[in-house]
Amino acid sequence: MATSLLATDGYKFSMAEAGWPLRRETFYYSHRKGGLQVMPLDLAAYVRALLPEPKPEDYDFLAKYDYEMGVGFKAAILRKEKLSVRAIPLGACFFPREPILTVTGPSALVSWVEPLLLQLNFRIQVATQALTDREGLARALARVTCDEQKAIALETLDAVGVKPVPITVDSEGYLQRVRATVKELIDAVEDPARIFEVGLRAATCQQQHELALRACKDVGVTRTSNVEGARKLGMIPVGTMGHEHIQRFGSDDAAFRAMRERRPQRSSYLLDTFDTLTSGIPAAFQLIREEPGAGDSIRFDSGNKKLQYLYAVTRARDIGIKPVNILEDGLDAEATREFEDLRRQVGWEPGSQFYGYGGHIVARTMECPFTRDKVAAIYKLSQTGPQPVMKFGNELAEGKQSIPGTPVLFRRRHGSGPIGLVGQEGEPVPDGYFPLMEAEPETPSLVGALEVNSEPAKISQTQATRALVEELTRKHFPKGR
Repeated sequence: MATSLLATDGYKFSMAEAGWPLRRETFYYSHRKGGLQVMPLDLAAYVRALLPEPKPEDYDFLAKYDYEMGVGFKAAILRKEKLSVRAIPLGACFFPREPILTVTGPSALVSWVEPLLLQLNFRIQVATQALTDREGLARALARVTCDEQKAIALETLDAVGVKPVPITVDSEGYLQRVRATVKELIDAVEDPARIFEVGLRAATCQQQHELALRACKDVGVTRTSNVEGARKLGMIPVGTMGHEHIQRFGSDDAAFRAMRERRPQRSSYLLDTFDTLTSGIPAAFQLIREEPGAGDSIRFDSGNKKLQYLYAVTRARDIGIKPVNILEDGLDAEATREFEDLRRQVGWEPGSQFYGYGGHIVARTMECPFTRDKVAAIYKLSQTGPQPVMKFGNELAEGKQSIPGTPVLFRRRHGSGPIGLVGQEGEPVPDGYFPLMEAEPETPSLVGALEVNSEPAKISQTQATRALVEELTRKHFPKGR
C-alpha cells in the first residue's frame, strides 16, 4: 500500500518551504549506542518502500493548516528516480556510531522519510536479540501494542531464521498507560492546550502511533507533529524547524531569517544546532526584537536546559521582549513540574510556555523494551549541495556531534587498527580494510558471529572525515569551544 504524503512530521513541510526542496542532499542513519547489532533487511528496498505517493487532497489538508506547499516541493517529492541509497548489506553486523545507511536525493524527499525510517530501529533490535538471547526475546515481545508491531516482529524473526515466540497484542493496556501518562502531564501544566505530541519518530510503527494519538485526544491533547495522524483523528498538525534547517544555512541567523521571511506564519527558533547561549539565543532574540508582536517562540532541545532557560528569560527581560518558550527532548512529568516551578519563579505567563513530548508518551508506555532511545537511532543531514554540514550541539560530552560529508563505512579485513573506519565517498580504501557499503562486499562484515565480541568496538574516522570535522569546527567556532 502506498505511503501517504502526510505520514511525516509537520516541520518537514515548513522547512522545505523555507529551504531549497530540489537541492541535492545527503542524510545518514546510525545508532549512537546499543552494542554490536545486525541488519535484518535490504535497506535500499526498505527505504524505497517508504516513499510517499502524494494526492491532491493531501495538499489541500496541508494548506488548511498553514503548510501550503510550493511547486519546488511538489516536484521534489515525485523525483524518486533521483534517489540514491548506499547501505550495509542484509546480515551485516555494525557498531554504535557507524553510518550504516546514506540517502541522497532532492532535499524535500530525503528529508521527508526521516520519521518512518527511524522506526527501523525496532526491527534491528528484534533481530539482534533473536540471534543472541531467545529467552530475553520472548520476554521482550510477550506483550506488544498493536497488530502491526506484532507483524513486524514476526517478519523480522523469519528474516533472521529464528522461530517465532508467543506474542500477545494488548492495545487497550497501551491506551490506558498513555492516557495516564498524558493526564499526569496535563495535571503538571494545568491546561492540555499547553501540551503537544511529537512521538512519531519514537514509535515502532504507524499503527502504534495512531493508538498513542487516540489516547492523547481522549484526555484533551489536540496537537501533534504527525500530519497523517492529525488528519485521521481530527487533530491539529504542528512543527516549524529541525536541526537540518539551520545546518543548510550554516548559521542560526540566516536559518531563522529564512523561516521568518519565507513563511507568513509564526516561527519557532530551534536554539542548539551550534550553541544555545552564544549563537541560538542571540540570533533568535535579534529577530524577535525586530518584530516583537509576531508571537515567535524559542525551542530548547538539549544540554542544560534549566541554565539556558534562566539565561534566556533574564536576557529577554533586559532587552524588552517576551518570546514564547517551548521545551522538548527527554521531558517527563518530574522535569515538567520543575520547569513549571521555574516559570512561576520568573513570572512567565502559562500561555507563553509550552511542552512537547515524544518518547515519554509513545515509547516509555510500551511493555516492550525495544525503544528508539535504547539505541539512540538518528538520521542526520550531512551534506547540502556541495557543502558538508554538522550538528554540534551544546555539550561535546553528550556525544551528539554528527558526521559531515557523504560518509561511507570501511570494515577491517585483517591486521590491527579500528574495526570500523568512517570515511568519505570517493576516498581510497585504506590498507587492510574493505568497503562495507558496496553492493556486494568482498568478505563477511565481521569475523565471527554476534556472540563473538571479545574485541572492543574501536570505531574511528579516516583522515578525510577528520579533516572535514576540523574544518567545520574552525568555521563555526574560530575561537574554540
